[in-house]
Amino acid sequence: MAEKQPSKQKQEAAAAQSLADRTGIGKEEARRMQSEADKSEVIKHGQ
Repeated sequence: MAEKQPSKQKQEAAAAQSLADRTGIGKEEARRMQSEADKSEVIKHGQ
């Protein structure tokens, strides 16, 4: 079975969240990016 690779959007959101967690900067933007990435995954996979 092939491994599922995260989308570029999901990877960027994770990086932004990691930075926000470490520095406290950009928390709202990171949260928004994570939300958008999650929504696109649901649409993509029809779940």
